[in-house]
Amino acid sequence: MATEAMNDSDIETAMRGMDGWEREGDALVRTYKFETYLAGVAFASAAGVVCEGLDHHPDMLVGWKKVTLRFTTHDAGNKISAKDIAAAKAVDALGYPKE
Repeated sequence: MATEAMNDSDIETAMRGMDGWEREGDALVRTYKFETYLAGVAFASAAGVVCEGLDHHPDMLVGWKKVTLRFTTHDAGNKISAKDIAAAKAVDALGYPKE
């Protein structure tokens, strides 16, 4: 069974209080910055573990002292769903710094 995509109004409401997250088209995106490259790698690993537990995985770009996460729901037509909001909030709960 496919996951239902959220409408624009619901996405806007859900994103209130999600500091650092932006909507880029049909994806939720956030870049985290770190003091060292390895701190970013550790964050990417921790975020991966959290997302694996939710069975919802972001695209991750690990760069020099920064990690960008991009959430979209494939079975919702590559649109934003409640799964993306929940996963983004779960990653934020790890307590890593924001951009």
